[in-house]
Amino acid sequence: MKQLTLAAITALLLACGPSDTTFTFDEMTYSPDKTIFKLFAPDDAQCYVIIGEDTVPMTKLNTKTPPDEGAFWTATVKGDQKGKEYVFVVNGQVSPGTFAKAVTVNGQKGVVADLSETNPEGWGSDNFQRPANWADIVVYEMHHRDFSVARPDAQHPGKYLALTEPWAIAHLTDLGVNAVHILPSYDYGSVDETRLDEPQYNWGYDPVNYNVPEGGYSTDPYDPLCRVREFKQMVQSLHKAGIAVVLDVVYNHTFNIDGSNFQRTFPDYYYRKTADGQYSNGSGCGNETASEKPMMRRFMIESVKYWATEYHIDGFRFDLMGCHDIETMNAIRAALDEIDPSIFIYGEGWSAGSCGLPGEDLGLKANISQMPRIAAFSDDMRDALRGPFSDDTKGAFLAGQPGEEESLKAGIAGMVEHPQVDYEKVNYSKVPYALEPTQMMAYVSCHDDMCLVDRLRASIPSLNEATLIKLDLLAQTAVFTSQGVPFMLCGEELLRDKKGVHNSYESPDSINKLDWSNKERYPQVFDYYKNLIALRKHHPAFRLGQTTLVKQHLEFLPVEGDCLVAYRLKEHAGGDEWQDIIVVLNANRAARTVSVPEGTYQVVCRDGKIDEQGLGEVSGTTVSVAPQSALIMHN
Repeated sequence: MKQLTLAAITALLLACGPSDTTFTFDEMTYSPDKTIFKLFAPDDAQCYVIIGEDTVPMTKLNTKTPPDEGAFWTATVKGDQKGKEYVFVVNGQVSPGTFAKAVTVNGQKGVVADLSETNPEGWGSDNFQRPANWADIVVYEMHHRDFSVARPDAQHPGKYLALTEPWAIAHLTDLGVNAVHILPSYDYGSVDETRLDEPQYNWGYDPVNYNVPEGGYSTDPYDPLCRVREFKQMVQSLHKAGIAVVLDVVYNHTFNIDGSNFQRTFPDYYYRKTADGQYSNGSGCGNETASEKPMMRRFMIESVKYWATEYHIDGFRFDLMGCHDIETMNAIRAALDEIDPSIFIYGEGWSAGSCGLPGEDLGLKANISQMPRIAAFSDDMRDALRGPFSDDTKGAFLAGQPGEEESLKAGIAGMVEHPQVDYEKVNYSKVPYALEPTQMMAYVSCHDDMCLVDRLRASIPSLNEATLIKLDLLAQTAVFTSQGVPFMLCGEELLRDKKGVHNSYESPDSINKLDWSNKERYPQVFDYYKNLIALRKHHPAFRLGQTTLVKQHLEFLPVEGDCLVAYRLKEHAGGDEWQDIIVVLNANRAARTVSVPEGTYQVVCRDGKIDEQGLGEVSGTTVSVAPQSALIMHN
């Protein structure tokens, strides 16, 4: 195992920085009597700070650094500098540094700020209790603009403040989700904050200033403190509603190379290169950062700590986590544990291309067992349900295509070792990758792929609306009754579509916006999602959280035929009040009969409806399950 202890992380930080461990990436430290600037740059650089009208030389600190790793530079400007703009100049290259906390419009300059002035009333007494058992989390992934831009009663459409409005909080709490995963919300490069009155859209996976909120989601990007204040108001509002906030972080690449703040402060230090001197492109974006380098590792650690403390962020989703080295991911986990062990970490357990490090050293899904208490998305379960990422027209279990049953069973078990799951038959993972079921994110669609409705339409010819809804609900039943951590894309509860667009990262609002009229048009869809989430919350059998309990209480039942999976959660699993719970997933176009332990059962899910108070009783040793639907019952 490569999990780091507190002693190990302390030793690591000592090794990758000066002997004075108080030196951090805190590049601007404000007080009324002076402002201290710090920077990591080449050892032989000429470094200045330009603040207001003054140019201030920086002095190299006499501290120990790893060989050939550069030097630490500092300058102190006396007097109250609050509100002044500044830039660093390193060998003629100008930037706001790598760790700016407040910036001008479009992030071109840093701003000296007292961030305590941005705290909303009651911020210091934010006593939000994060779920201690990550199996209790229900994640709702959203893009700020998608969620609110077309909402008729939104006062701040497309802004952070939309998530403080009563309609937004009411929708989320009524649905029952308890964690909102916001797509990248740091300052990113593809939206011009000076032209927000013109059509612009991007998901934000193009970082510029990693530690400042994006100005395009604020009501005034020209006010350096506005974005900070409104981001905090958003978090506070969600916390008051009992909803955690997960930040999507993209440390694996930058918006560009030559213009990046990394490159302008220390050329080529922060990026990996191939043996022939080219920039490695495991990110698929033309550059790939070098997480294994001491100061890049330290930057990532301090960045997540900063978001957790300054902005009260409850979890982090790592974009292309497979580009980062295992040691760095474990160091991040250890550092966040010092703040609060309940802070959740998950990521994409893959890269977008070949990385500059060997696969055995990277945070890939196959290596999750070496990263305890870090989760990865299960493309095994996703593709078993709807078909492969590489071919939108190819279906799987939901399309009635046989051969994916074992992959689905592995997902239901949380991708842990289970005596009834034959991993030789699982589509991608030939061994269980998770140590615990909370290391698996269960999902069927997310932002960067066809959403579920579009995928069903693309992979099943001549699909009518009634069947589309049945299969949509069947898919989510598999996700929300699995032992992993359930994850859903914003708007799926409204039967969202994106007009068939697979990669809508810069598509207009007409493609990406939620159609809120669908909530009235398809009330049965919202009700099913709502009741399904409530069923999971009310019954610990669906969220056991430990591999030993999953092995003890989850039993797959024998079935005849393809596209049919049945299982039992037995013996008051997890202390559940229900003795035995039976779940059957039938993707066939005809009803199927499944053998069950003899008894009398109360049906709580059938024919696209969920009611924990009961939908009727069945008795005997068999049960019939309607076509393309789920059945859940208990005794």
